[in-house]
Amino acid sequence: MTFGYSQMNTISHPSKVKAAVSDSHTPTSATPTPFKGMDNSLAHTVAAACDWLIGEQKADGHWVGPVASNASMEAEWCLALWYLGLEDHPLRPRLGNALLQMQREDGSWGIYWGAGNGDINATVEAYAALRSLGYPADTPALSKACAWIMRMGGLRNIRVFTRYWLALIGEWPWEQTPNLPPEIIWFPNKFVFSIYNFAQWARATLVPLAILSARRPSRPLRPQDRLDALFPGGRENFDYVLPKRDGMDLWSSFFRTTDRGLHWLQSKFLKRNTLREAAIKHMLEWIIRHQDADGGWGGIQPPWVYGLMALHGEDYQFHHPVMAKALAALDDPGWRQDRGDASWVQATNSPVWDTMLALMALHDAGAEERYTPEMDKALDWLLQRQVRVTGDWSIKLPGVEPGGWAFEYANDRYPDTDDTAVALIALSACRHREEWKKKGVEAAITRGVNWLIAMQSTCGGWGAFDKDNNRSLLSKIPFCDFGEALDPPSVDVTAHVLEAFGLLGLPRETPSIQRGLAYIRAEQEPSGAWFGRWGVNYLYGTGAVLPALAAIGEDMTQPYITRACDWLVAHQQENGGWGESCASYMDVASIGHGTPTASQTAWALMGLIAVNRPQDHEAIARGCRFLIDRQEEDGSWTEEEFTGTGFPGYGVGQTIKLDDPAVAKRLQQGAELSRAFMLRYDLYRQFFPLMALSRAARIIPIKN
Repeated sequence: MTFGYSQMNTISHPSKVKAAVSDSHTPTSATPTPFKGMDNSLAHTVAAACDWLIGEQKADGHWVGPVASNASMEAEWCLALWYLGLEDHPLRPRLGNALLQMQREDGSWGIYWGAGNGDINATVEAYAALRSLGYPADTPALSKACAWIMRMGGLRNIRVFTRYWLALIGEWPWEQTPNLPPEIIWFPNKFVFSIYNFAQWARATLVPLAILSARRPSRPLRPQDRLDALFPGGRENFDYVLPKRDGMDLWSSFFRTTDRGLHWLQSKFLKRNTLREAAIKHMLEWIIRHQDADGGWGGIQPPWVYGLMALHGEDYQFHHPVMAKALAALDDPGWRQDRGDASWVQATNSPVWDTMLALMALHDAGAEERYTPEMDKALDWLLQRQVRVTGDWSIKLPGVEPGGWAFEYANDRYPDTDDTAVALIALSACRHREEWKKKGVEAAITRGVNWLIAMQSTCGGWGAFDKDNNRSLLSKIPFCDFGEALDPPSVDVTAHVLEAFGLLGLPRETPSIQRGLAYIRAEQEPSGAWFGRWGVNYLYGTGAVLPALAAIGEDMTQPYITRACDWLVAHQQENGGWGESCASYMDVASIGHGTPTASQTAWALMGLIAVNRPQDHEAIARGCRFLIDRQEEDGSWTEEEFTGTGFPGYGVGQTIKLDDPAVAKRLQQGAELSRAFMLRYDLYRQFFPLMALSRAARIIPIKN
């Protein structure tokens, strides 16, 4: 996601039927050679895209699109409802139908659309969920899944979280899962193992899991539904021990030994110890205090599902307000997507993010003249979403005034710097209008800027949710094999913050800008590209950085910027588009390569347009033609590929050296991304092409 809002000529409303794009390169006096014949078709495409986007706006002014992830979401909710004793919940069979629809031809379930290989964790969880629904083991879908699991080495190769789920349904000994002592709730904030040194998503998940780990509860499946087929040699002969990874260091070995010691202590002394009971009570209070207004926790699925189960195990009844609200959220269309007889429960929801991106795209298109009431309604909705209460971030920043924005409908505890930066860009468009001054937009912008400055990490970059969340030692404990336990600074978030500061008029000499710029320059790859932490991947990172550099007034002719443009141009495909597979997070050969998509083509275009080298005009024109030709008749674009990143599965939350052959062995994942979490934000296919084509109009004359 990369922004900047230079406005194209205000467009009139042409017919939605697009003019044919000329392939002629004959120079004319009216139009630069690369853009011959594109002006009318570009205007038609932009107008149709605006119309489609306005048609998707909700009645109260916001936008939100579905967020797709992987089958673990549906499988885990299906198992959680079983564990809670709600096996007859009407959602369960619908989740089962969704799982069957998501199964791959080889019997597995994958982490992202188009993945070359399935994921053993999602496959085991989906298999268990379907068994809990009463599907016989010899059902063709389950037979294929079981055979695939066996080919992949069986249950020995599943991650920690899958082991927890199997323990909850009586299929795995709790003693062979990583121990999470609830006493960690009392660790001081400056101690490395304080919960506030874990990333937001890990922290909010760790707390309810620590209660479950201490209690070791389970609700076994019915005898006829047990997972016997996954233990072909018998449970008594199965090795449940977490396999050692290649390249484990002394700290990793120490933590594994400590884990065994904690299990021994729990079995001998801590089951109903007074101190332990006090710690669990403290954790329960933490969970209740952190519940969101919509019933979930942390704006994401894991804390929500584990929180429900932890409270249930402590005798919270379903009619208790906290439990009732959490269960009711399963029927909330903000979380749940129903299609036919199947349902999907989203990993998160993105209304604030989608609304600010929609506003920026429409503003880029100069759509205010036609759509002022709709855009003003969205601006008002966005302005009201500024978080004015303190959250977990304030533990390390006491005394700092709140001023951020969160991603979801209800997540006041965890505003993030990325949303805040983009909200400031979106709101800056109305900051000089008298009616918005009266609504306090300037004060909101000031609060947001001050909060972002306070959140800058020591290295000069910005993490998503916390400052200096980079204690790499935490990634070595057994619990943290699921993906990322840390939230260190990233280039893409830092770029968005700098872009916001530049567009808001902060001087280039501002210390925060200078430190952020130094961080970005230090993070550039030798190839000229930048890593994408929250989007796939180097196209995302590079496409975010270049407009940010332009916004802060950087000299765009410098060699390091030239290298970035050269990298983008070199990775343009023959059809004019750009694409990069999720596999690029593990496979060096996939970096910058993949099925071309609307969103990734737009990111590359916005990077090149921000620099605007004359020698790149041909590449820009070809990219624009790619988007113009692939727009649907209704004004939208189609995109099945996942271009959003939850986490790449590196453990440390930042880029690693993929050319080291020991990396894949240490991580125990390949291009299937078993430790990663990938996403498709449905409206990315609309926002970013509209932004890119609108910005292209700055260098393509539009005939009025």
